[in-house]
Amino acid sequence: MKKILVHSTIVLCLLLTAGIGVATAYQTDASLVAAGKIYVSKITYDPAVFFTDDVGTVTYEITNGNFTGTDQGVVVNHATFSDTNIRLTSGSYASSSNIGPGKARTFTFSVVADAGEGTYYPTFSLSFRDADSLYHRDMVRVDNTPLVVTIVSKPDAFTQGRKKTITVQVANPRKNDVKNVILDVTGAGFDVTPPETFIGSLASGAKTTADIAVTPYQPTTLGLTVNYDNGDNPHEVTTELPLVFGPDKKQAEPIISNIQVKSTAGIYHITGDVTNAGLENANSVVVTSLSPAVPEDPYKSYVVGILKPDDFGSFEVTFSADTGATVPVQLSYKDADGNVITSRHDVKISANAVSSQTNDLPLLPIIAGIIIVGVFVGGWFFYVRKKK
Repeated sequence: MKKILVHSTIVLCLLLTAGIGVATAYQTDASLVAAGKIYVSKITYDPAVFFTDDVGTVTYEITNGNFTGTDQGVVVNHATFSDTNIRLTSGSYASSSNIGPGKARTFTFSVVADAGEGTYYPTFSLSFRDADSLYHRDMVRVDNTPLVVTIVSKPDAFTQGRKKTITVQVANPRKNDVKNVILDVTGAGFDVTPPETFIGSLASGAKTTADIAVTPYQPTTLGLTVNYDNGDNPHEVTTELPLVFGPDKKQAEPIISNIQVKSTAGIYHITGDVTNAGLENANSVVVTSLSPAVPEDPYKSYVVGILKPDDFGSFEVTFSADTGATVPVQLSYKDADGNVITSRHDVKISANAVSSQTNDLPLLPIIAGIIIVGVFVGGWFFYVRKKK
């Protein structure tokens, strides 16, 4: 009887042990299956492309591909980032966490690009509690190509005290976007508007332009600096533009011609033509006389208006002055930037012009006298005839 009892106990223990082994094997197989559905769903580098020595972050999004409610979560124990060129500057993830079915978790690491230009493949590793580790390699680029600053439009030459406009282009040839782009103008010996232009973000392959108005007072050099951020890393690129004084080959060039001088009752009249011999419009063309002349009505100043290239207009100015004096006639106009440009033309007032005008008899009294005489003679004849 005792033998039967002992044998029964042994059999029962063997059965229990076998059951536990089957359950453990089933649980391990299920954990392996669940871990096999964990994958790297997204990788984000900031900045997307590094300069050498740039600091930044890399974020891995890990997704549990078990999407049904009956699937189990997966416990992860350790996550780390490793590479000899893109160096890890933050710690690894050492604590355990559970990623439920259909859920995702992110792991973010701080890194620095110690390498030169090139393409590198860092490794991300993730350890599971009940399965082997996950290893994932991805690509990151280090590219030291800067932004490009180009002067796309400028005058042929600059003139002291005259405002001119230059157009600057900023282009991004990099494979990633940059942000906080600012164009600064530096230097001395000139006024500039605006001294700083905020451009903002500039996408990969994009370009933009900015107009800058410069008024130089001496030959100097204009410095253009573009500051921008690649991720959170500041960078800059510079270029220079010499401000060289000289004649502007395209500017307007109004010329006075066909001048005639007449005098009426002590008031001089100067008439003539203004022709634009330049290649740009002459705006707000005005002709007036200067001292020792005293401008008089009706034409103290004469507004010719706009003269296009090869166009002309007539003018007339009136003034009083001493006979034999030399009167300067001033011609002024505005260029496309609003600068006022003046020139003078000296006119000699001759005595002949005065005498030719003062010896003439006024026409109105003569005509009135003829009418009066005619009325008188006609009345006399009418009276004599009626009396007869």
